[in-house]
Amino acid sequence: MLKTFFEKELVISGTQKKDGAANTKKDVRKIQSWLTLFSIINPAAATATGIDGDFGKATEKAVKNFQEVKGLTQTGIVDEETFSLLTAPMRNAFTKQSTGPDLRQLIVNTAKNHLPSHPFELVINQQPNSGPWVRAYMDGNEGADWLWCMGFVQSIIDQAASAQGKDFRKLMPQSYSCDTVGTTGLEKGILFRHTQIRNNPSLVKPGDIFLLQRSPNDWTHTGIITAVEDDLFETVEGNTNDGGSSNGNAVLKRMRNFRKSKLDVFSIQTLV
Repeated sequence: MLKTFFEKELVISGTQKKDGAANTKKDVRKIQSWLTLFSIINPAAATATGIDGDFGKATEKAVKNFQEVKGLTQTGIVDEETFSLLTAPMRNAFTKQSTGPDLRQLIVNTAKNHLPSHPFELVINQQPNSGPWVRAYMDGNEGADWLWCMGFVQSIIDQAASAQGKDFRKLMPQSYSCDTVGTTGLEKGILFRHTQIRNNPSLVKPGDIFLLQRSPNDWTHTGIITAVEDDLFETVEGNTNDGGSSNGNAVLKRMRNFRKSKLDVFSIQTLV
């Protein structure tokens, strides 16, 4: 894989504990971030805590609560075992080998494999688009300006293509920009316009990428198409929400009506 920043999110430099002499703010923020992410899908676990790099009483108690849920001794200390359990969702998403008869199905299955891990952004230092998942998809970048939908899409394609020994950059440049990828599709003749798709939906196949068009050369959001049915694309998207926002906070499976929205489609056929 080319996009391997996720590996940095799976490790800390050493054991972290309340007022520990070996604590580092970077590692403590990671721990606090994962505790808060755990609380999003386990709201009764009482593991949400401030993300400030200070391992105090609140963080210690949040760690103990997490350890209780996981059946560990409640030490309040984050050693390798506890941190490995905290980060298990990301490890499963990025390292579990998807299967499929071809690249298209590999892309679809890889995208779907990220869903059970509940990738979600955090607000850190009053900055949205932050946290371990955003950094993993965006090669370490995070913050309000780092919209991460294309980072998610390219992470999925990279993971799937790498399983076949392929370099996704032969399809598109490595980028976080929908505009860059859309322009590349036009130059290569592999971007189908929404008007073409409405006339001939068979142009679109699972594994292709939709680009939400604001104007003919300006795209605001993207995602992986996992199925095409009637007037609908079934998708898996990053940086979205229940309302389909292009600056949401999660990876979600969605349905989009391509007859009601200007959805251009970037074909992956040249990489297949």
